[in-house]
Amino acid sequence: MPPASARRRTSILPSSVPVVVSPCTIMAAPSSDGIGIANLPNQRHKIVAKHGAHFTIMVVGESGLGKTTLINTLFSTELSPSKNYSRRHYKQLDKLTEVEIIKAELEEKQFKVKLTVIDTPGFGDYVNNRDSWSPIVDFIDDQHEAYMIQEQQPQRSEKSDLRVHACLYFIRPTGHTLKPLDIEIMKRLGTRVNLIPVIAKADTLTQNDLFAFKQRIRDVIAAQNIRIYSPPIEADDEAAAEHARILLEAIPFSIIGSTEDVQTPDGRVVKGREYLWGVAEVENEDHCDFRKLRSLLIRSYMLDLISTTEESHYENYRQQQMETRKFGERKVKKFNNPKFQEEEEQLRKRFTEQVKAEEARFRQWEQHLITERDRLNKDLEMAHSAIKQLEAELDNLQVGYGRGSGRR
Repeated sequence: MPPASARRRTSILPSSVPVVVSPCTIMAAPSSDGIGIANLPNQRHKIVAKHGAHFTIMVVGESGLGKTTLINTLFSTELSPSKNYSRRHYKQLDKLTEVEIIKAELEEKQFKVKLTVIDTPGFGDYVNNRDSWSPIVDFIDDQHEAYMIQEQQPQRSEKSDLRVHACLYFIRPTGHTLKPLDIEIMKRLGTRVNLIPVIAKADTLTQNDLFAFKQRIRDVIAAQNIRIYSPPIEADDEAAAEHARILLEAIPFSIIGSTEDVQTPDGRVVKGREYLWGVAEVENEDHCDFRKLRSLLIRSYMLDLISTTEESHYENYRQQQMETRKFGERKVKKFNNPKFQEEEEQLRKRFTEQVKAEEARFRQWEQHLITERDRLNKDLEMAHSAIKQLEAELDNLQVGYGRGSGRR
């Protein structure tokens, strides 16, 4: 028999009696080192440092806006060679937006990041850009779909994840406002991915023109209810909150991309572009917002971009699909490729033209047959009239011949 101090009293409540558990906070007993709860962030840091991170970024915009150059500048390495856009017009007949995947593993201070860059060559390069956003939107949805299917499998240890964590949309520096194509695709992207608009080649605009251009873009984004990524403002960290406000005020980011080293008039060697009037420095905040964009994407909010994709965009897609489909049921794939749609329209138009030509020829032959029928009917009536006239003449002759025979 255990001592009284060690006895447990167990009472069994009837199933009909509700049990209410009240949450409470238990403070650890004071000691010199505590019980170790405060060490959990260090444990988390070790886990993240061991496994590294996986980050997927998509770049969308017309050809020649420096998408590849900016990615190479952001990660200080040549992830993709620069493309020769002087021959891009030779592919005008294709009229197809492509999706290219570039993978790389970056390491800094023994921390590794598996980087995936999604490029979209061909977008916006044609006179008729209708539905040119479909391959891009379909790719984003397909990655959510593929990840959801993998989560439903019995074995989930080797999951492939290409969900897009951030999408940089490149705006041509026209100095006017967003084009209808920009508005249409930004609306579609903003509901699926963390959308970050950037003004490409900002060194082609003056500071005043750039400021006015930014304001017009913000007005259009607000008027069209386009969702863009906003860094979280933490109330308990004033420095971080102020940094987030600065980044938010800079959107859309004005960007200068360059991987070349140039020398400034004061002798410094920097990344930038050299002009007759001086040097446009990539990392000079008086010249562009490159450092702010890098802080948003990498230094300050990369994990927030990843978690927002997981907890918001992916969950929204998953919820929508689970409400309309049975568990494990495959998504019905709609083949709405713009290239195939245009070919189908051309074939339909050609078929319609051929049908119209055949109908016109048929009506012409029908009219010819009607005319020929009328002519034959008229000839037949004339022949009948001639026969009747001959018969009448024959009757007259017979009557006259009978009278002559009677007289004799």
